[in-house]
Amino acid sequence: MYIDEKLLKNDEETVYKLRKLYRGYGYSRYKMSKFEEYDLYVKNKDFLISDGVITFTDTSGRLLALKPDVTLSIINNCKDGAEQVHKVYYNENVYRISGSSHTYKEIMQTGLECIGNIGLYEICEVICLALDSLALIDKNYVMQLSHIGILNGVLSDLKIFDENKKEILHLISSKNDGGIELFCKEKGISEENAQKLKAFTKSYPTVQSAITALSSVTDSPELKEFEEILNVLIKRGYEDKFTIDFSVVGGMKYYSGVVFKGYINTIPTSVCSGGQYDKLMRKMGRSSSAIGFAVYLDELNRFKAEKNEYDVDTLLIENSDIALTLSIAQKLSENGDSVRVCKSIPDNIRFRRAVTIKDGEVVSLEND
Repeated sequence: MYIDEKLLKNDEETVYKLRKLYRGYGYSRYKMSKFEEYDLYVKNKDFLISDGVITFTDTSGRLLALKPDVTLSIINNCKDGAEQVHKVYYNENVYRISGSSHTYKEIMQTGLECIGNIGLYEICEVICLALDSLALIDKNYVMQLSHIGILNGVLSDLKIFDENKKEILHLISSKNDGGIELFCKEKGISEENAQKLKAFTKSYPTVQSAITALSSVTDSPELKEFEEILNVLIKRGYEDKFTIDFSVVGGMKYYSGVVFKGYINTIPTSVCSGGQYDKLMRKMGRSSSAIGFAVYLDELNRFKAEKNEYDVDTLLIENSDIALTLSIAQKLSENGDSVRVCKSIPDNIRFRRAVTIKDGEVVSLEND
């Protein structure tokens, strides 16, 4: 089926292209209800991007919520199967407070989830699809990559837990070396261990420089896994499209492995985020693993002006011969123009050219 992309808005065109991308890798469309029981979001509110949830009481007295997130709904409605891999993608409206308007909005969200017996291949495939998703939106993009498992392991080795962990994560996410030094002095943490923590605030220009620096901090299996993932991305040609940045530490309660955020030109906030969220699976009583990401489409129409500079290609001034006017409008349309017939030139329409009919022929008003 042919789709004229001129008829699509920026977000609609993006959704169409992303659906084609995900289907090409064997992901099936997942469709769900617009609402879930409110309790699902209360129990996992730290996982949500927005605090605001729109609630209502149904006829049976249950408190329901308009869906503010898709991942939680998919997990809640999927069977747990650790021996299989379920691959689904979605295009769903979510209802949350928009980052641009700070008011409740219905926002189109698209993305995918890979749930079940997740291995290195599935992790790399999902990250590559996230990178390809960014490329479909804009060629000028970058992804920030981190690995929660590496950071969690170091904090555990240093016996940094609870409120202290929350504080140090805030310092790492803000790249505050001075704050880390002060924190370590107050908590009696040695200078050597302070240097280990500060290794997570650096931005590394190459994979090798990152692995070398982190190898002096830990030799954990998670670091080896991260190195394997990064090397796969390099072999796939993404070397210039990602950075290693451990300030991406959000969702420590839920994420367990690689995490990432994607950015495109001119938008200061991330338009894509995801990662491996085994901890969330455990919290929801599931034994399998999972990795996925979401692309946030509410900023796209701000990111790009409408593709069409004009509302209509040709403005055709109506002729007294209605049949002739319809015939010419049809011919122009069949030749690829969008045509609007008007009695006179309106004030609120952007048009490429205005024409009239004279002696049965189309004549530009500029030449009339």
